[in-house]
Amino acid sequence: MTKKILVLGSTGSIGTRTLDVVRDFKEEFTICGLSTYGRLDLLEKQIEEFRPAMVNVTDENRKQGCIRFSKGHKVQVTLGEEGLEELVDLCQPDIVVVATVGIAGLKPTLAAIERGCDVALANKEVLVTGGNLVTRAARRKGVRIMPIDSEHNAVTQCLMGQDLSKVRRIILTASGGPFRSLSLKDLEHVTLDQALDHPTWRMGPKITIDSSTLMNKGFEVIEGHHLFNLAAEKIEVVIHPQSIIHSLVEFVDGSLLAQLSVTDMYLTIQSALLFPERLANKFQPLDLAALQALTFEEPDLERFPCLRHAYEALEAGGTATAALNAANEVAVRRFLAGEIPFLKIPRIIGETLKLHEAEPDPDLAQILKADFKAREIAEKL
Repeated sequence: MTKKILVLGSTGSIGTRTLDVVRDFKEEFTICGLSTYGRLDLLEKQIEEFRPAMVNVTDENRKQGCIRFSKGHKVQVTLGEEGLEELVDLCQPDIVVVATVGIAGLKPTLAAIERGCDVALANKEVLVTGGNLVTRAARRKGVRIMPIDSEHNAVTQCLMGQDLSKVRRIILTASGGPFRSLSLKDLEHVTLDQALDHPTWRMGPKITIDSSTLMNKGFEVIEGHHLFNLAAEKIEVVIHPQSIIHSLVEFVDGSLLAQLSVTDMYLTIQSALLFPERLANKFQPLDLAALQALTFEEPDLERFPCLRHAYEALEAGGTATAALNAANEVAVRRFLAGEIPFLKIPRIIGETLKLHEAEPDPDLAQILKADFKAREIAEKL
């Protein structure tokens, strides 16, 4: 029996790669629903190929355009963020792939969990902003949250069959982004084009900038805390430019388990959708001899303070991580628009955290309120 997959963010980099996996494993999966933020041209092609019962778009103009080109396919169209929750309810999926960007992924993730759907999570901000809320709901409903990002998927694979109480630490690897060798002085002059030119991964603009500041790794530290129930001091980050080792787990006896693979998100998505089953795919085996060397280095928190701010927010707890995310979204948007220099991104985040009054163990309303207030602060900064 095939699993029904709902892809939120189907026209982004993770969404399109998810559909590549579904295309290659037609006996395992069918697509019941898709959503896009704006790429109607690509959505039209996806509807033609995968014939989903429902899709979601952002506004009325896009809805009408979607209705016009999907006539003959009997596709129901929902609208906006509220429509994402409706999409989850009406599609009746087995797995919801959350590949949207930002806090907008939080509500549909909670809706998927409440409906009893497993979640394949590519949206880091869901656990960064509402980690306790999401993981408690998942335990209560008995659903799985499978991380799509390569680092936590690697940790998940390394922990299969292991006793979690015997874990000394997890080590998340980072490529280091495009600026890992630049001095602090040089970072003052980096351009948007340079920041968007990631040496290893091909991603959307927002996450590419997060990679260049190491904020994405800070988000992963917070995610790891929630996914694996580990204290911040048990989650470390190491720079690994080759991006072949995707993460490691160290146990109390000093043994280290690592997960290695070629650098393609296809493999991580396949693992998340099929876990714990493994099926052969089209990729060639990893040629270890050709690698010649795998290198590692400590992250520099002076040059990349966003990683430090993430640890600070996790230590503060409550809504502090939601404020961290909100300030980062504002700062990255301003940088992408050419309105602030690169190094002002961490400054805005740090100042916002200082001004934020964290609410402990927040509910959804408190998280959304904290998000709104932090955005106000960050915009003024």
